[in-house]
Amino acid sequence: MKLDNSTTLFNKGQKNLVGAVNSPVRAFKSVGGVPVFIDHAKGSKIFDVDGNEYIDLVLSYGPMILGHRHKNVERSIKKALKKGYTFGASTNKEIKLAKMVCDAFPGMDKVRFVSSGTEAVLSAIRLARAYTGHNKIIKFSGCYHGHSDALLVAAGSGLATLSLPGSKGVPDDAVKNTLIAEYNNIESVTQHFDTHDDIAAVIIEPIAGNMGVIEPSQEFLQQLRALTLEKGILLIMDEVMTGFRSKFGGAQELLGVEADITCLGKVIGGGFPVGAYGARNEIMEMVAPLGDMYQAGTLSGNPIAMASGIATLKQLKKQKPYKSFHKKATKIKDMLLSSAEKYGVDLKVNHFGSMINPFFTSQEVTDFKSAQSSNTESFKVFFWQMMEHGVFLPPSQFEAWFLSSALDKKDMKKIENAIDFSMAKVAEKQKIK
Repeated sequence: MKLDNSTTLFNKGQKNLVGAVNSPVRAFKSVGGVPVFIDHAKGSKIFDVDGNEYIDLVLSYGPMILGHRHKNVERSIKKALKKGYTFGASTNKEIKLAKMVCDAFPGMDKVRFVSSGTEAVLSAIRLARAYTGHNKIIKFSGCYHGHSDALLVAAGSGLATLSLPGSKGVPDDAVKNTLIAEYNNIESVTQHFDTHDDIAAVIIEPIAGNMGVIEPSQEFLQQLRALTLEKGILLIMDEVMTGFRSKFGGAQELLGVEADITCLGKVIGGGFPVGAYGARNEIMEMVAPLGDMYQAGTLSGNPIAMASGIATLKQLKKQKPYKSFHKKATKIKDMLLSSAEKYGVDLKVNHFGSMINPFFTSQEVTDFKSAQSSNTESFKVFFWQMMEHGVFLPPSQFEAWFLSSALDKKDMKKIENAIDFSMAKVAEKQKIK
């Protein structure tokens, strides 16, 4: 696999781009080597500037659920482009997409579109504070909710420790109202409930997707919902990653838990920058112009992004790909486990709907601590071997793989072959060490 042009661009980009990238994971620091620069994509494939072709299991970290440049989505985008790019005023498309989203989520009466998942989450937290009159929030170690100051925190060694800033530039005061709990551990939540009487909300990914794919136990979510209702604390579900990926709607419905506020992104933009937060009327009517919780955005509800989102959701309703996603994800899981067993490599694989993630460890992965038991050196070897054999993966052990409905039988066979070659190389490297 030649990366001459990617190397040239990476070196050139260092001059005017921070690290030659616009998002840290793109720098490939966790896997080493030169990051690939992409030229174009179509269907299930993505192509870099050196002409290398890959089956895309990154899919822009989730939104390209139909594959790249689906004809119906592209047609809608081109039609919208002819009318203008942005107006700073309302359009009919915002109303159409809002109805589609609200209809798909029980308990969601109104929604507000924004331009990113980060923006959706920080707005949802502000709304929860406005609604409850309280300031503190609880988040879970290993769950990522964007890069706003209050959520860039690292958990201490205890389950109920004070949070510490997880990034330079985040002052202590910015995170003083953020409490850290442990995913799948209800006691870590109740400790905070027992200690603090000013908690506005608990925010959680229904399926954790930024420490690998980690599913909550049914008991954990049910208890969390019951406790928040008992205490008058709002439950915020961050479905930026999971929304419309496991069903037409949210993962919370499949898991039998209904959030007070839901955050969305990724799929509802169909590849364009869109985020959203929504809830029942009495909560959303606190948002300006109906209420006193202020939030605004010039590009929110951008007509091109709305057109892409509407077309994407229409196709998902038509295709109904969710059973197929589960079947393919299960098949890839079996491929990974079978190959690992064949070559004597310790491996656990988690998947939910169209999201999947292997961990190079012998222990079950149920939270951030167990996810960190994965052998990241083995993942580096596996990652580059998969790339060499034409499968584009997220360049991090802790990022989910995503499936698209464009993935066909030929792609699945190529993935199977790539896994076998890659696992053999992992085993070889492990024996050398």
